[in-house]
Amino acid sequence: MRFVRYGERGAEKPGVLDNAGQVRDLSGVVADLAGDVLADLPKVDPENLPLAEGDLRLGAPVSQVGKYLCIGLNYSDHAEEAGMDIPKEPILFMKATSAIVGPDDPVVLPRDSEKGDWEVELAVVIGKAAKYVSKEDALTHVAGYTIANDVSERSLQIERGGQWTKGKSCDSFGPLGPWLVTPDEVGDVQDLALSLEVNGERVQTGSTASMVFGVAEIISYLSEMMTLHPGDVIATGTPPGVGMGFKPPRYLRAGDVMELSIEGLGKQRQRVMRDG
Repeated sequence: MRFVRYGERGAEKPGVLDNAGQVRDLSGVVADLAGDVLADLPKVDPENLPLAEGDLRLGAPVSQVGKYLCIGLNYSDHAEEAGMDIPKEPILFMKATSAIVGPDDPVVLPRDSEKGDWEVELAVVIGKAAKYVSKEDALTHVAGYTIANDVSERSLQIERGGQWTKGKSCDSFGPLGPWLVTPDEVGDVQDLALSLEVNGERVQTGSTASMVFGVAEIISYLSEMMTLHPGDVIATGTPPGVGMGFKPPRYLRAGDVMELSIEGLGKQRQRVMRDG
């Protein structure tokens, strides 16, 4: 199934898509797509639910995210373009949950930003709490998958010292969505095509088959260090083609439009703005 959250920002309602791609209102079944609801998503016939009314803006398809975990350099060809060694263990950094916005909301570059960058990524949403889970059992803890744009300000990430988190956590730097797609509809999560365009030009093309560490291995690895709770989001890395990798580098400017796609998970579209 394809679950959504729709409506005005901060007041989104849960929904589900019917066979025609229309949003059906799920608020009579569950209050929101968050917490323990994600461990046992409702099994409903969308055709029996009312059509959604009002503001059909899509928000992030999961609410009350406790942790936003990100895996760096997880595509061998992206590590190569960054001039870095393929990691021997997953590289972990965090993204502030306050960065999360809907899939088509504007991306707002911080004041004086000169090195805003794009990264299309497969995002995993945890459904059932995971602690010390095996690789073989890891995928049973997944509620579903969605698209993440791991927007980055490279000057904050790389040039200002410290950890990557501060270049990843600016307001609006975490578009998620459009849908939360259940694993049964996704199929082989390690065989999905990803792409990103800037102003209509294809800049990223890849496949989850190129991941250094697959989804199951990532979940198992992280669960050795911390409990993964329902609603936690894991962004699993990006294929080559980020702006930093161009020669010379290419970075986002106000007015640019990013369009992201992952096979079976829908599309995102964000217009870039500048704060102040």
